[in-house]
Amino acid sequence: MRPRVGVRRKGTRTKTELFTDITKGEKKILDIVALAKFRGKNSTFLVHIENQSYEQNDFSERMFAYFCNLFIKYRCPIYPIALFSYQYPLEAEATNYTIDFPDRQVLNFQYQIVQLNQLNWRDFLQNQNPVAAALMAKMKISKRDRPIVKAECLRLLVTLQLNPAKMQLKPRPV
Repeated sequence: MRPRVGVRRKGTRTKTELFTDITKGEKKILDIVALAKFRGKNSTFLVHIENQSYEQNDFSERMFAYFCNLFIKYRCPIYPIALFSYQYPLEAEATNYTIDFPDRQVLNFQYQIVQLNQLNWRDFLQNQNPVAAALMAKMKISKRDRPIVKAECLRLLVTLQLNPAKMQLKPRPV
């Protein structure tokens, strides 16, 4: 059962999160971390969205590490989402990271995925959302449908009547 999530558009705060992996000597910047509010409640949670544009063997472990870092820092519920925007491979991505011992499973970390190459572009054709229009190009499209998708994306962007002033607004940091 999915949680009833109500992300406030007005007042939703995003923040750039930077974590250092001291074992590898690398700095990692999380793509999107937003503070959201449960619908009808006063409690808040974090939404973490990580875009992945290429296949990576240890991606599930990375999602878990980001989750742990966010939880240690904020001590609040976190809703992790992975957005896979690559064209290949076409196989469905994993939705969890597990740690198993011979006698039991000690961890089953789960996250939501949106794998664009698994979605049919036609399902988003009537959606009046500029993000959906932009992402349609990365969805499952046959070669003969590519010119149609391009034309439909352009048509959607023209009919959305986007306000240039609002498009320049940047989110406030948390």
